[in-house]
Amino acid sequence: MIVLDASVLIAYLDGGDSHHKSAVELLHARAVEDLGASQISLAETLVAPARAGRLDDALQALEKLAVHELPFAHDASSRLAGLRADTGLKLPDCCVLLAAEDHHGGVASFDYGLRKRAEGLGIPVVV
Repeated sequence: MIVLDASVLIAYLDGGDSHHKSAVELLHARAVEDLGASQISLAETLVAPARAGRLDDALQALEKLAVHELPFAHDASSRLAGLRADTGLKLPDCCVLLAAEDHHGGVASFDYGLRKRAEGLGIPVVV
């Protein structure tokens, strides 16, 4: 399982994003693996398409990639609070880490700080 940060999904959907080419290459190269994103990461990803009236297009693109929405466990609030306190990362980044922990996945992100924290926690980093 590869847990995708919103930075990867946003770049994939936005041809003008500086990471677009890298996101396309990553997601196509990893197409045989299970791809997932936390509910919060998916919501972040869908904000710009929703504003632009292209929410359905974005949802179809994510469905075509077979990105699974990864639900949080019943104890997510306390674990997210602990991750936030321990790492200093913003809550959406902590959601990526928690999803990776819960689903035994590696993290794909263009956010250097998130990648470094994932490595520090022993979570594999894909990009």
